Amino acid sequence: MRRSPSPLMLIPVGFGRRMNTVELFAGIGGFRIAADGIPLTTVWANDICPKACQVYRSRFGVETIKEGDIHSLAGSIPPHDLLTAGFPCQPFSSAGKKNGVRDPRGTLFQTVVDALKAHHPRYFVLENVKRLLSMEDGLHFATILSSLAELNYDIEWRLINAMHLGLPQNRQRVFIVGVRKEGNSGRSDEPASVRLATGADLARGNIDGISDPKSWEPIEEHDKRFPTWGMAAGGQFIGSNLDEFSWAMPLVSVREVLQSTVPDEFDFTEATLQWLPKNIPVNRIIQGVEILSNQGGGARMGYTIFGLNGVAPTLTSTTSRHYERYKIGERYRRLTNIEYARIQGFPDDHCAACSIYDQYGLYGNAVPPDGKVGHPAVAFRRRLGVEVPSHQQATEPFRLCPLKPNSEPFYSEISPIPSIASMSLALQWRYNFGPLFGGGDENNDE
Repeated sequence: MRRSPSPLMLIPVGFGRRMNTVELFAGIGGFRIAADGIPLTTVWANDICPKACQVYRSRFGVETIKEGDIHSLAGSIPPHDLLTAGFPCQPFSSAGKKNGVRDPRGTLFQTVVDALKAHHPRYFVLENVKRLLSMEDGLHFATILSSLAELNYDIEWRLINAMHLGLPQNRQRVFIVGVRKEGNSGRSDEPASVRLATGADLARGNIDGISDPKSWEPIEEHDKRFPTWGMAAGGQFIGSNLDEFSWAMPLVSVREVLQSTVPDEFDFTEATLQWLPKNIPVNRIIQGVEILSNQGGGARMGYTIFGLNGVAPTLTSTTSRHYERYKIGERYRRLTNIEYARIQGFPDDHCAACSIYDQYGLYGNAVPPDGKVGHPAVAFRRRLGVEVPSHQQATEPFRLCPLKPNSEPFYSEISPIPSIASMSLALQWRYNFGPLFGGGDENNDE
């Protein structure tokens, strides 16, 4: 994935106190790659999947990852500055909570809440699927916001698509960032900083009252679907469906990540080729994905043929999705495991410790670190002559990150990066350098 150099300012990193991070539901280490590149020190990680832990150990060593049920291991979580988690969705109980929210007790999300209560890290960053905003007519997300806001954090979320950040994939995920209130800022009427949107984004979203949390709506009075961007604190929230994404980069197509030589084992079988003449031509790009033909108006995804001029549809852990077919030259084939790695932003051999079959599900379930094209912090470290970990090596040019602090006391612009874990870079930058750029001191400007 080649890009021309961009006249953007590189975020200063690597100075000041180095933060420790804990990675819950770690999978194959998408958060870890981003943390290593910033750099942060990952002191503890957990996942229940043996194959994911096998990959994690092969890439990062055996000391950090704790394999097993988080409920039985939570007591061993050490103190940390940043908590990251791509927690699974589970239904919440309708008992024991007021109208408009549910009871999260006994769920995997509750283990995130418990860790925040126990250690009260300065920051947390969470990632989940798009439907989180509308599950149970908004009750699910309301429960999450309510539980997090009760812990004395300023909360911000945004729905972000990986294809807008340099990855060739239509992958929409909800990113949630929390910043611990400091000093007297336990008060809910104090304004918070905006980190996941620019002033231009918010202006087009027609949002009033960001700087006046007292005017925000009670969380329990939510609609059936939460907006794609918002903030929450002290049991109240504000939000809007932001159509603009000022940090959007030019789309990278599937064509740019294809392997030059692919074995015949990835081609259509003769049996599969027999249904191809029954397809109806589409020849359209829908949500960035080029669809050449399908059957049943696209209802039968297994019969869809994708082109190379758009991005890939969302990679998932579902086995049937691993056999989606592409027309590549005169061949019809599925993507290789290496192409899956590239689409998700991982090094080609990241999951080499597992079988090719297992790699598809592991990549599809991961948080994209964008480690293949290079984290901006890695470029900065290279410029300083600092050794870069082997799993962060890349041959393509590195992308830099725009930095435009706003002088208003409640607002700052920090670019998001493909991995939500990478957003901790913005948090670390603000912690160490905010006062240098007119953002106030570290206590009253978080």
